[in-house]
Amino acid sequence: MHRDPKDILLHYWGFTEFKSSQEKVIDAIINGQDVLALLPTGGGKSICYQIPALTRDGICIVVSPLIALIQNQVANLKKRGIKAIALTGGIPQGEIIDLLDNCLYGNYKFLYLSPERLEQEMVRNRIQQMNVNLIAIDEAHCISQWGNDFRPAYLKCSILKRLAPQAPVVALTATATTKVAEDIIDYLELIAPEIIKTSFSRDNISFNVVWEQDKRYQLQLLCSKALKSVIVYVRSRRLAEETANYLNQNSCNADYFHGGMSKKQKQNTLNDWLENSTQIIVATNAFGMGIDKPDVTLVVHYQIPDSIENYFQEAGRAGRDGNPARAILITNKNDEQQVQKQFLSVIPDVPFIKTLYQKLNSYFQVAYGEGNDETFQFKFNAFCETYKLNSILSYNGLRLLDQNSVIALSETFSKKTAIQFIAPKNGLFNYLEIHKTIAPVIQTILRTYGGVYDYPTKINPLLISKKAAVSENEVFKALEQMHKDDIITYQNKQGDIEITFLVPREDDRTINRFAKKIAVQKENKINNVKSMLDYINNDSLCRSIQLLTYFDEKSKEKCGICDVCSREEYPTQEILNTI
Repeated sequence: MHRDPKDILLHYWGFTEFKSSQEKVIDAIINGQDVLALLPTGGGKSICYQIPALTRDGICIVVSPLIALIQNQVANLKKRGIKAIALTGGIPQGEIIDLLDNCLYGNYKFLYLSPERLEQEMVRNRIQQMNVNLIAIDEAHCISQWGNDFRPAYLKCSILKRLAPQAPVVALTATATTKVAEDIIDYLELIAPEIIKTSFSRDNISFNVVWEQDKRYQLQLLCSKALKSVIVYVRSRRLAEETANYLNQNSCNADYFHGGMSKKQKQNTLNDWLENSTQIIVATNAFGMGIDKPDVTLVVHYQIPDSIENYFQEAGRAGRDGNPARAILITNKNDEQQVQKQFLSVIPDVPFIKTLYQKLNSYFQVAYGEGNDETFQFKFNAFCETYKLNSILSYNGLRLLDQNSVIALSETFSKKTAIQFIAPKNGLFNYLEIHKTIAPVIQTILRTYGGVYDYPTKINPLLISKKAAVSENEVFKALEQMHKDDIITYQNKQGDIEITFLVPREDDRTINRFAKKIAVQKENKINNVKSMLDYINNDSLCRSIQLLTYFDEKSKEKCGICDVCSREEYPTQEILNTI
């Protein structure tokens, strides 16, 4: 086994030198220190824990928030001949035991898992038996309630200190403010950590905000001028498909990528883009995690992100090869109103959570002091209809109750019914004439969901039943009939979900235990959106300076290449030609 970090770097990765602060992080870990590594997107965070783990005997435990990110990391290690295992969802109990045994006896070097896995006693017991040489907490900002991607399960990560007390801990993130960094150190119980921070400055990226009413035309213009790979970020699956289709219709080579695609579709789409068969990928915000494509010359945000953290991380996927690249956010005043409505109006506050919890207890007739460990079948849409509750706000509220261990929701909670019409429109007209009993359902769907002919579309069967004046059961029967007759494709993943009450009912007292946390999270999300809007509207200060200031990094030197700096050098009408 190679013991020298540079020998390992050359042997497995083919590089002779480390990037930026990588060597400092690696040296500190090898010396047995806990480390907080603050590195920009594209800064090579994974090498910072992978190489020190390979310098010594034993296995490295890696906690990561996304299954796609875990799978990508494990696949890359296996390609290099490094033994790695991933504990992702959907693995049978017996197989989990076999995988953990492999970690104990199979000379594996890396065990990747989600933070939720640490709640399983079996996993904790096996980790305690392993020869753990390093604990790596990736995307460590998820542990902080001030972090944009706060994930309560990350608070369990500190247990690894007790399961493997001999192993140093490295926490890594690309998006940490001072408050978030303090939380990471505190919650992970890092001991006298070495804090290593590389400047978040990306000198080769030109950050730009473009105000444009005709956003689609502007996007097509930018994409048509791009010489190499492009990422376009949107906020919905439907818009990803619509936008990719529009670009293809206007002489651009584009495809879409989102969570609604099958595993095989995702892999094929990703491979086509990585191999440059596809130039432009239009994607929702999960795309790009763990994907290292160095020659992305343009990243476009077609809609306003919900935070500077997300924007900076996504924009930072441009120019990883160090060559000039552009990050452009296309927006208009309508977008500002939409982002406030989409993000801020659906954040539950404490009074709403209390109301929601009381309605849940009433709905299932749970008496005061009872309900502990009781499980019920839960029709979410019917529940919202009964109490006239906003479904998105209620969904977010239930997630908060789930995160704070008041209730437990089954994993299928977020899955929906989706359909797409595949019959020709003239054929559908004849079908309506023959099947008059289900015609009201079909007509209601067509009036309610505009793109149902173009792509798989999530529908609300309860809403359709109300509009069509039929029962919800009749809607499902109509959908099944149309699917059988090859009129639609139909995925029914709705069904009943399960909800389990984890604590006895105490009404307000139940919520008061974590009410302060809810208030802080709401305030944090409001501030995140405000900071994003402030950035967009500030056209008097260099974009790079604005971004670095947000991450508590002082910089007085203008980038000279953003839209604000360019405005000082070029007439207004020529700015678009410079970006």
